[in-house]
Amino acid sequence: MFIERLWRSVKHEDIYPHCDTRVPEIAGRLRRSFEFYNHRRIHQGLGYATPASVYHGG
Repeated sequence: MFIERLWRSVKHEDIYPHCDTRVPEIAGRLRRSFEFYNHRRIHQGLGYATPASVYHGG
């Protein structure tokens, strides 16, 4: 279930609104999306921490 939510967030927040059609542009958006999602976006289910901080114990 987690991965479905992740992909939904990525698609609806960053991919679909920009309608990129070129692979390099989409790849760059995906890199930025995952960096944001893992390192800067806090998650209620993680006690308002980021996935990276929980994974790395910090």
